[in-house]
Amino acid sequence: MVYTFTTENFDAEVLKSDVPVFVDFYADWCGPCKMMSPVIDKLADEYAGKIKVGKINVDDHPEIAARYGIMSIPNMKFFKGGAVVDEVIGAVPKPVMKQKFEANA
Repeated sequence: MVYTFTTENFDAEVLKSDVPVFVDFYADWCGPCKMMSPVIDKLADEYAGKIKVGKINVDDHPEIAARYGIMSIPNMKFFKGGAVVDEVIGAVPKPVMKQKFEANA
């Protein structure tokens, strides 16, 4: 399952989560973001219960994007204990993403 993060639920769902959280900062018009979407969906299923996977639209929630210095998308960050612990910027192959998920699970 892929969560939808918003300005309203970001603190509760991401920063206060008991499990690691993967956040995909994206926009609907972003081609590389669209390329990453099926990869992220598959990884969300594979890591269900280990990593909470979600997306936040930077156009709809610019204040969250600004808080984390998002300058280019796709920009994907792993959070643990309310802090960013890892990130991936740009479209990357599934094996690279899987390595990141393994390292942050």
